[in-house]
Amino acid sequence: MSVDTIGEVVPSPDGSWVAFTRTQAVMEAEKSEMVTQIHLARRDGSRGFPLTAGEKSADSPAFSPDHRFVYFRSSRSGSVNLWRIPVAGGEAERLTDWDGSIGGFRVSPDGRWLAFSGRGRDRETEKAEKQKLDFRIVGEKSGNHGLWMVSADPEKKGQAPREILAADNHVAALEWSPDSARIVFEHWPRNEPDYWLQADVSEVEIEGGAVRKLAAGALSERSPKYSPDGKLLAFVRSSVPRNWASDGRLVVKDLSSGQDRTLALTQDEFGRGSNLLGFGSDSDRVFFTETRGTRNVLVALTFDGEPRELGFPEHGTLSFYGRGARLNAAGTHIGAAVESSGQAVEAYVLAVGGKASQASDVHSSLRSRAFARTEVIRWKSKDGRGIEGLLTYPLGYREGKRAPLVLVIHGGPLGVFTETFIGARSRYPLASFAVDGYAVLRPNPRGSSGYGLEFRKANSEDWGGGDYEDIMSGVDHVIEMGVVDPDRMAVMGWSYGGFMTSWVIGQTDRFKAACVGAAVTNLWSFAGTSDILDFLPSYFNGEPWENFEAYRRHSPMSYVQNVNTPTLVLHGEQDVRVPISQGYEYYNALHRRGVKARMVVYPRTPHGPREPKFVLDLANRHMEWVEEHLRPGRR
Repeated sequence: MSVDTIGEVVPSPDGSWVAFTRTQAVMEAEKSEMVTQIHLARRDGSRGFPLTAGEKSADSPAFSPDHRFVYFRSSRSGSVNLWRIPVAGGEAERLTDWDGSIGGFRVSPDGRWLAFSGRGRDRETEKAEKQKLDFRIVGEKSGNHGLWMVSADPEKKGQAPREILAADNHVAALEWSPDSARIVFEHWPRNEPDYWLQADVSEVEIEGGAVRKLAAGALSERSPKYSPDGKLLAFVRSSVPRNWASDGRLVVKDLSSGQDRTLALTQDEFGRGSNLLGFGSDSDRVFFTETRGTRNVLVALTFDGEPRELGFPEHGTLSFYGRGARLNAAGTHIGAAVESSGQAVEAYVLAVGGKASQASDVHSSLRSRAFARTEVIRWKSKDGRGIEGLLTYPLGYREGKRAPLVLVIHGGPLGVFTETFIGARSRYPLASFAVDGYAVLRPNPRGSSGYGLEFRKANSEDWGGGDYEDIMSGVDHVIEMGVVDPDRMAVMGWSYGGFMTSWVIGQTDRFKAACVGAAVTNLWSFAGTSDILDFLPSYFNGEPWENFEAYRRHSPMSYVQNVNTPTLVLHGEQDVRVPISQGYEYYNALHRRGVKARMVVYPRTPHGPREPKFVLDLANRHMEWVEEHLRPGRR
């Protein structure tokens, strides 16, 4: 729990400094929260210090064009507002007096303005709550964010934000044009998770408010970025509409002619783990992040060429948090949160065309610690398909000695296990399992990101089929390697990983313990109660009432009568992604059948635990349940 998280890593316009977010767990007597603060460091790591502090988080750092200030978002005033703080040190100054929600924001290239997506507080709703008339109509009051701007000068802090664009659609992302005259933005019909599948791209003029559509239609167009010369716009376009496992192509639009140019196909076909960063300084290439197998990588792509990976050769084989990577305004430096299986995360800066340097030294105290070996392993599934995953050996493992196994299955199914630090804060304490003598297998079965579109869609209409065989073939492989004791195995996972865990124990009794986290257990009821109504229909070729047998046949609840494995069911009470009814259905069935089971409900908790005391409790419960059933009497 003492290992911190580094998120956004933002280089300054000249690349000499980097601002990054650092999240720590605060677990005092009456506190259980993650607190994020912004740190500043020299690119070469020669100097570093916290830029913000306090009980309230600060995030989304952005440099002013003259490097003198860092702008950020924080609720330190009671509600979320925009602030700035001098790089040279001093007190933060509030720039907005906003009473509502703020999404993303951007500083104009001329340094005069901040534009942000947001929604003011709904006074009518507040009044209705006070009068006990706060009923709601499903599908209305979606909370769309409009587009606003405010002066970047704190001396004008009394100036109310000016609405540039009403919230008829939801503004999900925005970028300034280099001349500070226009803003390009990604917009959805509604501020709800499914609607990213219907994203379009438009542009609005600051003076006059004229709007023109740049990319709109049945496909999803998202993540717009201007070129430094202002002549081009890059964005991502899907190839099929309304499909969660869809691919994407990078498109460059000539803003004067309106002509689109589709760039070369990327290795993962721009899946959901990919992220467009922007153009290089010469406006002749784009940079993006992509998951490739078990690694997240930085990639450059010219308009006529093939994708070229930008590595960190002087720092070994490292992975990084792709969503936290940032390209500076000049297109000359990329910041990234970099880690490996045995190395905790740090902030790095890569000079485009040059070398990478480590800017932060947050986890220097861990260098003397020994962490278990993790390696990429590969095997053949039942149908011959090649599968890979990560195997973490017990700490101090001796060849030929068989260890108990913990099988961890990722969520998604579009998730993917990458070579991130095994000692990081997690509900699955990988390093702790290894210290206690367990081997840990994390497979990437068909349906995972990082292996291309065909692999990503290979589990369509087949949840629990080929993906199950991929996972069990991996278990057989580590047994054949002589690493794992086949009589002492446990399985666990969250979300789709929970689905697969509940599926596994309905098909086989090979596992002595199971931990089912936030699991989809009944596809029919999940399809009608989740907040992502398009999700399962995109995998099962239609709605449940159109394809009932497929939904029934692939639901773990259809095989719950076969389960004999002691099962721990874990669920967040405020989960709208996988409603807690899914957990209750499964637990109650096991309980009524007399199978040893326990269910733990976490209040205030959405689809993933946010409160660190709950994260710690989950880690402990996973370990204790496994110990109780694989090595009884040991503790």
